[in-house]
Order: sequence, then structure tokens, then C-alpha cells
Amino acid sequence: MAEAPLQSEQDRATSKRVGALRDLWPFMRPHRTMMIAAMVALVSTAAISLILPLAVRRVVDNFEVDDGGLLDRYFAAALIIAALMAVGSALRYYLVTRFGERVVADIRKTLFDRMISMSPAFFERIMTGEVLSRITTDTTLILSVIGSSVSIALRQSLTLIGGLILLMVTSAKLTGLVLLLVPAVILPIILLGRRVRALSRENQDWIASSSGSASEALLSAQTVQAYTNEAASRASFSDITEKSFDAARKRIAVRALMTAIIIFLVFAGVVGVLWIGARDVRGGVMTVGELVQFLIYSVMVAGGVAALSEIWGELQRAAGATERLVELLHSVDAVQDPETPKQIEAKRIGAISFRDVSFSYPSRPGISALDHVTLDVKPGETVALVGPSGAGKTTIIQLIQRFYDPQSGAILFDDVDLRHLAREEFRRDIALVPQDPVIFATTARENIRFGRPGATDAEVEEAARAAAAHDFLMALPDGYESYVGERGVMLSGGQKQRIAIARAILRDAPVLLLDEATSALDAESEHLVQKAVESLAEGRTTLIVAHRLATVKKADRIVVFEAGKIVATGTHDELVAQGGLYARLARLQFTEGLAAE
Repeated sequence: MAEAPLQSEQDRATSKRVGALRDLWPFMRPHRTMMIAAMVALVSTAAISLILPLAVRRVVDNFEVDDGGLLDRYFAAALIIAALMAVGSALRYYLVTRFGERVVADIRKTLFDRMISMSPAFFERIMTGEVLSRITTDTTLILSVIGSSVSIALRQSLTLIGGLILLMVTSAKLTGLVLLLVPAVILPIILLGRRVRALSRENQDWIASSSGSASEALLSAQTVQAYTNEAASRASFSDITEKSFDAARKRIAVRALMTAIIIFLVFAGVVGVLWIGARDVRGGVMTVGELVQFLIYSVMVAGGVAALSEIWGELQRAAGATERLVELLHSVDAVQDPETPKQIEAKRIGAISFRDVSFSYPSRPGISALDHVTLDVKPGETVALVGPSGAGKTTIIQLIQRFYDPQSGAILFDDVDLRHLAREEFRRDIALVPQDPVIFATTARENIRFGRPGATDAEVEEAARAAAAHDFLMALPDGYESYVGERGVMLSGGQKQRIAIARAILRDAPVLLLDEATSALDAESEHLVQKAVESLAEGRTTLIVAHRLATVKKADRIVVFEAGKIVATGTHDELVAQGGLYARLARLQFTEGLAAE
């Protein structure tokens, strides 16, 4: 299945669909009960607030003729209304805010669940930092809307509608004049609101780019500093951040203009209407209490319109954030599990076959990484893949794990096409030691246990001994419980590689993939690890990618790659005798290497 591209910057900048907020409904639906309870509290508080002006009117109209008893009752009722307002508002705040936090937590979990299973091809097109920005910054925007703005918008809408109805009851004439203002207020909301929406989306895109740039630079801080590129990195980050600020500045300016226009139109209209009302009171058409009641409702309606114009901008920002999140959720992975995966034997024997496989990386479609490769690896066989950089060796390792699918041909695991198997199912039977070992920001013990989470402490330590890692781990301040830092910054390259090897040993899988597994080891450690790998490889299907031919001399078979093709196959002695690429590499490494020493 083709992978759906993410929206372009231009498409995202010009999108104006506030209706994108509807895409949040699947996350809100499971919490309908909480949402309904919040709505009840919200409607109740809005209704109570609309009762107050009626009480004020009665107080004003009866102030001069009442003996005090009625006024006392009105003020007592006002206290009761205030108490109900306080309880209702607190309940509304609690329910709405909790509802927003719950929905956003679900969105974040769903996004992470989706992203962590995406194939590497997806991350060739989008920076990890941008994905993190969407999961954090964009969801924070949505939280502010669901947990606050929507509640305020609904309350103000109810106040606006109820206020207009009660304005009509109080004075139809004055209300008709107020309604003439509505088109004048709505027009700038629609026209300027679209511009705010587009600028909000652009602002969020630049924030995401800024996060991606910062993440990349900070994760590579040592390299940046080693090549004295701090100034260039600062300039690049500053440029992106300034573009984000420019988009934000434009959005703020447009929104401020929209707010100023709306507030002026609303309050100018109210002042004009009240001027007419004051003349009606003088003429005896309406009472002072009715005018005061109309005045309070007018202020409530005007405040509601002004608040809604503010919230409209927030809703537009949230709509942009929602589009960006939904964009991730709807991204189609190039590698997908079949709807009905096939099952293979309970005991995997680890047979691997490449049948006329051709493959190009999605980011380099015109360059062939593998060109009609056919390769059969028998169960329990140790096969070494050698050749110059870029020949296709690591591509073989990646395709075996189905990080990508070939454009043609098939890859079989125990005689079943990988595309017919669930990825999680067959990957459990593979242990990998990558060229650049991944070390997590936790203890050394937990890093090794990552290979088999249910392993005991004794099993972890046994794997470490087999990988020649036990001694250096015990020398750390807290032994196996030592925190190794983000990406293992507290360890040397060789130490990280030995932890990765211990992790693979602990996994105890029928297929072992070693991608330059000993490249960062010193001679003594390499000798120890080589013995551990030889012991581990017994009875397992093992593929070894290596540039250093000394590590593959004992392999059952050596496969030589060049320009994505298999150019020779055989044992070390056979390939040396044949001449060709392998013999040339062997001569460079063994003969000239010794001469140099």
C-alpha cells in the first residue's frame, strides 16, 4: 500500500476548516458521562446567571414603595443564587478540566502507540522532533480548548441566546435595534477569523520545525562542537524560531484587530440602544427597573459576543493542531501486517531465504540498494556478509526484520513470506546487535533486560558475562544498577556495544543478526566477545555483517556484496583462492595491515 504523504506546508497554511475539531469526537465519545455531567453543570450556571437581572429589576422598581420586607427577601434570594453559582461553577470547572485532561491523555497515548510502530520509511519524511512537537505542543493547545475554551464558549453561547430572549421579553423595540448589529459583528469574525486560523497553523508548523531542529542539534551536540559548528546551529535554530515568532506576531496582530473591531461595534451599539431606552423611560414607555434589566442583559450579551470572538481564535488554533495530529494518526505505513496473518511452526528453525529481491530506499528511489538478490540461509548456519560500504549488507539485515518491503521478490522466514506474517510475531525470534547500539536512559541492568523483559537478575548477569561486560559493569559506582545516561553517554563505545551484545544473548532467539557487532571493541574484548558469539551462534541462524574480515573467517559461508549484488560466495579460503573483491579486501586487511605494523 502506498504511503500517504503528509500535507505540504502550503496546504497546511491555507487550511481553514474549524470543522477539523470534529475529529476529536472519537476520543471524547468514551467519556460521554463526564461530558454530560459537565454540560448539566454548565447549563445550570448559565441559567442561574440569567435570573439575576430579573431580581435586580424587581428591587429597583419596588425600592421606593416597599417597606423593606420584600427587599430582604430579594437579597436573601440573591445570596442563595450566589451560592448555587459558586457550587455550579466549581463543579463545571472540575468536570470540564478533568474531561479535557482525560481526552488529551488518550490522544497522546494513541499518537505514541501509532508512531512507535511506524516503519523507518515514515521517519525518512518527518523529523522525530516534529513528531514530538505534535504530541506535546499541539495536544497542549487542544487541552486548553477542551478543558477551558469550549466550556467558556458554550456558557457564553447559552448566556447570549438566553440574554437575547430575555431582552426581547423586556423590550422588543430595543432588542430589534440590538439585532441590527449582529451582521456587523459576524462579518469581521468570519473574514479576519480565517486569517487567524491560517496563521495559527503556520505558527504551529514553525514551532514543530523548531523542535525538530533543536532535537537534532542537541542529540548531536558532541559532533556539532567537535566541528565547531555551534554558530551555524545557533543561526539555523534562530532563523526557524524567528519565522515562528513572525507567524505568531501576525496572528496576534490580526486577532487584536478583530477583537478591537468587534468590541467597539458591540459596545457602541449598546450605548446607542441605551440612549434610546433612556428617552423611553423619560417618556413613560418603560420603567427604570426594565431599563436596568435591559442594560444588564445587554452587557451580558455584549460580553458573550466579545468572549466568543476571542474564543473563536482559540478554536481556530486548536483546529489547526487537530489537523496536524489527525494527519499523523491517518498516515498510512508503507509496511503493514496482513489482516489474517499466517502461523508458522511453534518452534522456529530460523530458515531465511531471499528470492530475487530488488529494493530501493523510499528516500532514494532511483538508487538500487539490492539488485535481484537470491540468498538461502539454512537453519543453524552462520553466514557472513562482506563488501564495501553501501554494497547492501545492512539492507539485508533491515529487510529480514521487515523494516521495509522489497519492490520485487520475496523474503521468507521458515518458508513463509514475511508479508504474510505479523511483524511482532516473527521479530520475537530475532536478536539484533546494530552497528550503532541503542542504550536507553536507565540502569545497565534494565538495558540488558530489554532483550527479554521477564528475565531474572541472574540471567541478566549471565548474559553480561557471556558478552564480556560483567567486569566493567561491576566496576561502575552502583554496578548493574548504575544509571548510564541518555543514549549511554556515560559509557565508552565498546562498553555500549557489549551491553547490546548481552541484550541479544539474553533474548535467546533462533535468529541472530550482528551488524558490525564488534567494530567498537578493543582487541582483547573482541577476542572475548568473538568466543561468546561463536558459542551463541551454535544451533542458531546467524548473519554477520562485518568490514573486519578477521571476525568472519570461521563463518560457514561468506557472501560478498558489491553494488547491491552478490558477486561471490564461499569459505574464507575458497574466496581468497578465487581472487576478486574478497581476495583484494583480505590482502588489504591482512597483508598490508601486518606490513604497516
